[in-house]
Amino acid sequence: MDFCEHVAKPQLSDRGIRTPRSVLVSDVKGAAEAFGTIGASVVKAQVPTGKRGKAGGIKLANSPEEAAAHAEAILGMEIDGWPVETVLIEEQVPIARELYAAIIDDHASRGPMLLFSGLGGMDVEEVAERDPTAMRRIPIDLHSGPTESDLDQALDGLTFGAATADLRSALAALYQVWRDVDAELVEINPLVITSDDHVYALDCKLTIDDSSAPRQAELAKDAAPERQTELEQRAAAAGLKYIELDGSVGVLANGAGLTMTTMDVIAHYGGRPANFMEIGGEAYTKATTALGIVLDNPNVKALLVNFCGAFARTDVMAEGVVKAWEDLKPDVPVFFTIHGTGEDEAITLVQSRLGITPFDLMDDAVKAAVSAAAARD
Repeated sequence: MDFCEHVAKPQLSDRGIRTPRSVLVSDVKGAAEAFGTIGASVVKAQVPTGKRGKAGGIKLANSPEEAAAHAEAILGMEIDGWPVETVLIEEQVPIARELYAAIIDDHASRGPMLLFSGLGGMDVEEVAERDPTAMRRIPIDLHSGPTESDLDQALDGLTFGAATADLRSALAALYQVWRDVDAELVEINPLVITSDDHVYALDCKLTIDDSSAPRQAELAKDAAPERQTELEQRAAAAGLKYIELDGSVGVLANGAGLTMTTMDVIAHYGGRPANFMEIGGEAYTKATTALGIVLDNPNVKALLVNFCGAFARTDVMAEGVVKAWEDLKPDVPVFFTIHGTGEDEAITLVQSRLGITPFDLMDDAVKAAVSAAAARD
């Protein structure tokens, strides 16, 4: 789940990281009125994506008229596919230095990692690409959080004067945010030092684990809506787990793990999966809907069906797909691989009704599907 800045920042301030005063508004009149409360302001588009400044979604305002004019220009914009429906009128602070800080999930160390750079702002990615040493990467112990040694490593060789203690506290608090809200990413860019040596978070990007929604119910209700394609919307309405991708090999499999493994094997053999679609459990009863969604993607040139049954019976799942195939009569080559409970019955069913013999090995089925898709591209 992703969150807009105005939702993410209170998670920082609640844990002691300073943030500027701000008011969220949805119209021009509200922007002018907010300026009257805040004073010299920054008018900021509220969408869950980066590069808002480069897109024209962040403007300085030094009068109510400027705040209103900027709000009028920004409201209704589209930034990275997101329509701007609200703007944040935020207090300007006297910036002396811009920094970057984040806590991310790090797969290599299997835990959180602190990212810190003495160079922040809109071009931090480009700076880090030009000079990899500009971004410090410090693995953090999941249980203890950042130690004094970790913070020393983050700030080593950099001078922050009277703001040093405040900065160290902010970095420690950033980890606490990550831990408390089940975050996958919590990023401050820029984290600034002001002319009076205070540390402020001028922005915050927050992403939390979808599966944490029951634990984070109060926060989750303010998550940004998922941006879905038309096919993904149809799948969600039908209660199906479907993600549209840019490849040409359609995938139907039972179980999220098997589906992802199938997608990885497709990539291994030089293909590109066109989707994630799981039809395990009771979803086999929706096989016609699932198959229709997968094949309504015009990029699908071949279909791979991969079933592996333990408690779920593969013959029951195969019955759903075979019936769907007979109903829809698609003109796409399809390749099956079936193993587990009920596999003999399932294989016989596919052979007798579709005239197709499933492959013994998943790798062979995948290679056949990748080859067929390439031939039709």
